[in-house]
Amino acid sequence: MTNFNTRLVHPPVQDDNNTGAVNVPIYQATTFAFPSVETPGKDDYSRSGNPTRRALEEQLADLEGGVAGFAFASGMAAIHAALAIFKRGDHLIVGQQIYGGTFRLLHQFFQRWGLSITTVDTRDLEAIAAAIRPNTKAIYFEPVTNPLLHVTPIKAVARLAHQHQLLTIVDNTFLSPYLLRPLSLGADIVIHSATKYLAGHSVVSAGAVIVNSQELAQRLYFIQNALGSILSPTDSSTLMLGIKTLGLRLDRQMANVKQLIHYLRGRPEVQQIYYPGIACQPGYPTLHQEARGAGGVFSFELDEETVDPVKFVNSLHLFKLAVSLGAVESLVELPSRMSHAELKPAEQRAAGIKPGLIRMAVGIEDYHDQLADIQQAIKHAHQSKEEL
Repeated sequence: MTNFNTRLVHPPVQDDNNTGAVNVPIYQATTFAFPSVETPGKDDYSRSGNPTRRALEEQLADLEGGVAGFAFASGMAAIHAALAIFKRGDHLIVGQQIYGGTFRLLHQFFQRWGLSITTVDTRDLEAIAAAIRPNTKAIYFEPVTNPLLHVTPIKAVARLAHQHQLLTIVDNTFLSPYLLRPLSLGADIVIHSATKYLAGHSVVSAGAVIVNSQELAQRLYFIQNALGSILSPTDSSTLMLGIKTLGLRLDRQMANVKQLIHYLRGRPEVQQIYYPGIACQPGYPTLHQEARGAGGVFSFELDEETVDPVKFVNSLHLFKLAVSLGAVESLVELPSRMSHAELKPAEQRAAGIKPGLIRMAVGIEDYHDQLADIQQAIKHAHQSKEEL
C-alpha cells in the first residue's frame, strides 16, 4: 500500500475509456446506455451511480480505511443519511457538544420520526454507560468539539459500544483522515462535512459517509439512492482536487495555529486558550494517542473588561467574519453572537460559551500577516473599550 500523502494525489484507478487522463473525467451524464437488455452496464442512472462520484467515494473509503464511501450534496445530507439507518423506537446516545445543525436535525426531525435521544458528555465513559437502554442502537459524537475543542477518546467509546452491540458514529470533520482515522480505532461509521478540510477552498458544499462493513454499506447505499441527495459529478471532481492538497494545507494551518497561540499566550487580554494540540492543554494526552494533530481551529477567551470582543472581530481584516472552517483563507467567529446566538445568556454560559469567546479557523496565509491582523484588532478593541 502506498503512503497516505501519495493516496491523496492518486485515487484508486478508474476505467475512463483508456484516455490516459491523469485526473478522473467529469462524467456529466444523467443516464447511461445499456449494452443490451441482457447485459446492463455498470451504471444506469446517475443518482444510483456515476463514475466521477464513484472515484471520489472509493478514494474516501481508501483514505479512511473503510469498506465503502458515499458522497452527498452537503454535510447535513451525509448526517441525515447516516442517521436514517435507524427506525422508530430506537435510542441514540449523542455528545453534548455537537454541530448545531446536527442538534437541530436530531431534535426537530428525527425525534418526530420516533427516535429518542440522550445527550451526555462523551468524555465520561460512566455517563455513556449509564445512558444505555435496551433499545439503544448507537453512540454519536465529535472527537474534537466546536468551539471548545473537548476531546473524546474514540477507542474507549468504541470498546464500550461494542460491549453492548452498539454502533459508534464519529463526525471526523474537524480533523479529516489526514490526522485521525476513527475506523481504525473501532468506529463503525465516519461522517464528514467535506465542505471543510477535505475540499478546503470554500467553493463546494459536500458531505461524506464511510462505513466499516458490507452490511452497513448496503444500508447506506439504499438510503443514498432512495433519498437522492447525491454529490454532482462536477462537485465530485472539485472535491477530489481539494483532497490532493489536504496534507499540505493542514500542515501549514497547524503550524500557523501554534505561532498564533504562542503570541496569544503572552497577552494579558487573553484569559483562556482552547487547543488540544499543545501539551499543556486538556485533551492533549488523549488526542496525542489517537491523532496526528489537532487541526487548524482554535478558540480563546478575551477579557471583556479589557477589550470589546465584538469590536475585536469587527476590526479584523485578513480573518473574515464568517461561519465554516477548514479552507485556505482564515475565518473568525464570535460564537455567542453567531453559532450559539439562539441560546439564552444563561444557556450559553452553561455550555461554556462566554461573550469573550473567539473561534478562529486558521488558513494558509503567512502567519506574520495573520499575527499582524490580530495585533491591530486587539489594539483597536482596546481603544474602543476606553471610549465606552
